[in-house]
Amino acid sequence: MQFLFFSLFAALVVVLDQIAKYLTVAYIPLHGSVPFLPGLLQLTYVQNTGAAFSSFEGQQWLFAIIFVVFTGVLLYEYFKKPMPFTILERFCIAAIYGGGLGNMIDRVRQGYVVDMIETTFMEFPVFNVADCFITCGCVLLMLHLILFNKTFWKDEKKK
Repeated sequence: MQFLFFSLFAALVVVLDQIAKYLTVAYIPLHGSVPFLPGLLQLTYVQNTGAAFSSFEGQQWLFAIIFVVFTGVLLYEYFKKPMPFTILERFCIAAIYGGGLGNMIDRVRQGYVVDMIETTFMEFPVFNVADCFITCGCVLLMLHLILFNKTFWKDEKKK
């Protein structure tokens, strides 16, 4: 039953990401910008064929392999060898997975990822909703594992 909830959350992440990307493509011209939160953010339509900071540009096969392996590891972990993750940690994993799936849909369908969120208060690459879920999910997961989930790090020795 828990797997259903995590799957629905990941699907919600994908839906939110795809809606944001659809609206960006429909209403903002390529490389065009629209003010969003003046002094903080603006919406800028960019097509990204790479990963973060446009690294690995044009390496779509690499992203596909990583995503397929990540999917396999998640399914194996959840159904065959469950680890002592808390509910919060599993939601973080679902956010990371949903964000990755949202970006993978773009890569397979279009050959690039639609990015739209640009910071105006500092120099930073344009990113999208999926990237936000991936980043927030990773940071929260790592913090929670390090600070609160002691059973994850317990070294159980066989007697």
